[in-house]
Amino acid sequence: MPFAIRHDRAAHRFETRVDGVSCLLDYTLASGVMTITRTEVPAAVGGRGIAAALVQQALATARAEGWQVVPACSYAAAWVQRHPAYHDLLKP
Repeated sequence: MPFAIRHDRAAHRFETRVDGVSCLLDYTLASGVMTITRTEVPAAVGGRGIAAALVQQALATARAEGWQVVPACSYAAAWVQRHPAYHDLLKP
């Protein structure tokens, strides 16, 4: 299921609404390094791949911007480990 994900650059956040429920991914950005600090998908809309879509969009943005990524959030870290196509973005 595709989700309409919005990137709020000023707030360092990716967000979408599903069935009226707000879902988000927060990050910090310093010296070209995106640190994903939190993904939040309430249980009411969980299990639909929303968190995965948020992480994938964040990583696509990082790639387009030339940023390295630190997945500090446990969900994002686990997702990246399962998707080797994004390992090149990881900050050594």
